[in-house]
Amino acid sequence: MTILHHVAYGEDNDKTLVFIGSLGSTTAMWVPQLDALHKDFHVIAVDHRGHGSSPLVNVTPTVADLATDVLETLDSLGVEKFGVIGLSLGGAVAQYLAATSDRVTAAAFLCTAAKFGEPQGWYDRASATRENGTASLSQAVIERWFSPGWLETHPAARENYEHMIIDTPAEGYALACEALATWDFTDRLGEITVPVLTIAGADDPSTPPETLQIIADGVSGPATAEVLSPGAHVPTLERPEEVSALLAAHFK
Repeated sequence: MTILHHVAYGEDNDKTLVFIGSLGSTTAMWVPQLDALHKDFHVIAVDHRGHGSSPLVNVTPTVADLATDVLETLDSLGVEKFGVIGLSLGGAVAQYLAATSDRVTAAAFLCTAAKFGEPQGWYDRASATRENGTASLSQAVIERWFSPGWLETHPAARENYEHMIIDTPAEGYALACEALATWDFTDRLGEITVPVLTIAGADDPSTPPETLQIIADGVSGPATAEVLSPGAHVPTLERPEEVSALLAAHFK
């Protein structure tokens, strides 16, 4: 059993929302949303295994394994039904949960994909991370996470989030890359029957709006697709008010 590090607020609310972040992130990726939504929801954010303060499990996981981590953590908290919100890698985990767990009541998928490119690219990134550490890729990752204009006007935030990536253990990052290498949910999107919100960044080089539209078009439940402009791969931090408002309206 893997119990993930988590933060929780608004514990006296009946509606629970679970936030699952990207590769190389911690629960800090969700701070604006946790602040904005805790009055109306019980909000819980988790660190993936090998990220932040969660334990490193020294075996290559699948996205299904990462989803099991989330469910086991929620079991430990006594949470049954929940809405799930995932970004990038967390969006893959959220897709899997929405399709396979009857505990999910609704879902939001942010800047994610049913398939993230070809496997070899992820195996190469895992190998490079093991060899050179997460510091070697932090600048390139940050430049995908945020649009150029935002980075130019937020130098302190840039440095802070670069350190989030640098502080991610190399092996935890590499193992998560290997999980993404085997992720392809394209033919299973129809298993998602709960209400879905997708949010894309207009300037996101990793998962552009058309990638999120594939998910919105592929699920069986009702789906709404939103695009934020400007915005890159982490709109939770670049466009926090808009993201929080969209989530509040979707999960109300």
